[in-house]
Amino acid sequence: MKHQDPIAMTDSVSPSISIAKLEVQNISKVYPAQGGQLSVLENIQFQIYPRELVCLVGSSGCGKSTLLSIIAGLVAPSSGQVLVDGQCVTGRPGSDRGMVFQGYTLFPWLTVSQNVAFGLQLQKLPKAEQRERIHYFLDVVGLVPFADAYPKQLSGGMKQRVAIARALANEPAVLLMDEPFGALDAQTKEQMQQFLLNLWEQTHVTILMITHDVEEAIYLSQRVYVMSSRPGRMHSEIPILLPEHRELDIKLSPEFVDIKRQVIHALRGDSIAV
Repeated sequence: MKHQDPIAMTDSVSPSISIAKLEVQNISKVYPAQGGQLSVLENIQFQIYPRELVCLVGSSGCGKSTLLSIIAGLVAPSSGQVLVDGQCVTGRPGSDRGMVFQGYTLFPWLTVSQNVAFGLQLQKLPKAEQRERIHYFLDVVGLVPFADAYPKQLSGGMKQRVAIARALANEPAVLLMDEPFGALDAQTKEQMQQFLLNLWEQTHVTILMITHDVEEAIYLSQRVYVMSSRPGRMHSEIPILLPEHRELDIKLSPEFVDIKRQVIHALRGDSIAV
């Protein structure tokens, strides 16, 4: 089995000299409505490069979850296209796109190991390779001791780590996350933010995460995209010029507060220099 080498993956890659891992090209989405049409997304375009963790923020109703569903292949766009590694997305999430939702979406009748194995079984991988991947990714998320536990025996944060392990076990080109920590209490949410950042530092999997939490987006990201609403458009791109390795205390730093101010102004629709 070929896993991403944590040592080999630690060198940063400059977006300016790299081919986009994920490219969203002029995505629009229109739904039929009484007496006309409802435009939800309009000409959305952006790129995410290999080994980046990028967050997309926007107010409620701006269409960010619809956009993520289009990228995942769960919803068809009205126009435009999504490319992963240069290939057009035409179907549901597969080996190229892993998906983690706000709800834990675990099968309650399956153990932790069996939940992680679910996608591997659909791929019909040999049993030995399935066992190796399950152990590897449960180790990555720190849940090997709970391999035979059922979801009802786990905390909320642990359930979400299982969901992340299940997505990673398929070794996707891009991991898509839709408000993955939105249902957690504040303390567990911060623990999971730090967990995700440590996980990304270890694997450097390419991640696109949707969130409405500005601090979460800044803490996790290399770049933040801000959407405006009615219809959803891309308002601005804000680089996060913070050290790659971050502790939670960085949220109190002047640099962090200044970036937060930029994002909040963008969410209000103000013009900002990026």
